[in-house]
Amino acid sequence: MNTPRGKSLCVAPVADIVSRVKSLNWGQISGDLDAQGCAVIEKLASADECDALVVLYPRDDVFRSRVVMGRHGFGRGEYKYFSYPLPAIISKLRTSIFPQLVPIANRWNEVMGINVRYPLKHADFLERCHDAGQLHPTPLMLQYGPGDYNCLHQDLYGEHAFPIQIAILLSEPGRDFTGGEFVLTEQRPRMQSRPEVVPLRQGDAVAFAVHHRPVQGTRGIYRVNLRHGVSRLRSGHRHTVGIIFHDAT
Repeated sequence: MNTPRGKSLCVAPVADIVSRVKSLNWGQISGDLDAQGCAVIEKLASADECDALVVLYPRDDVFRSRVVMGRHGFGRGEYKYFSYPLPAIISKLRTSIFPQLVPIANRWNEVMGINVRYPLKHADFLERCHDAGQLHPTPLMLQYGPGDYNCLHQDLYGEHAFPIQIAILLSEPGRDFTGGEFVLTEQRPRMQSRPEVVPLRQGDAVAFAVHHRPVQGTRGIYRVNLRHGVSRLRSGHRHTVGIIFHDAT
């Protein structure tokens, strides 16, 4: 299979991806993120686009590194970080979704008393990351087999971190795998952790808080801490793409 680096197979034209992102109900997505710390985006990617990304996984030329989770206590399974240039669909989704999330991220930081603000253009934010030595791309693909899981964690890779990220399920539950649910936990001060299990189908995405978000309490706004992971896969194989907007050191 001789596909040039930076391109993926069977994907919609770039203009169609941009239009698809713009047509999403961002008011609803924003409201869900505010209320729950996550929002499901149905059919963000087509079945053909999902399948085209999955077949990239064995290709070493598309990725910069591979991580076997069990070696680091991260769980079981493995993942690979894409190298630059990113596959076309990943790159376009990253740059077109980012400005839609910026108003949410800036509002969150304002009410939490965090001085950082994010520019509307993703290229300008990446320049900020690169100036701080965060040069390595963070979009990744995860692969799970029977018995694999991902421990609860946060994807923070340096001083600069965008507070929302996206995960797209590339496999179809029930057909390709069973188990393997996407899980979020939220720790509020002086309270036990609240779990959230997010049901997804092939091509669906979940937008979620990377590390913390604001919550309105009886005495004002306070921060809650979030972690995410994947429950144990019971059968089959599961692939996911993670779109993280900051780069890594």
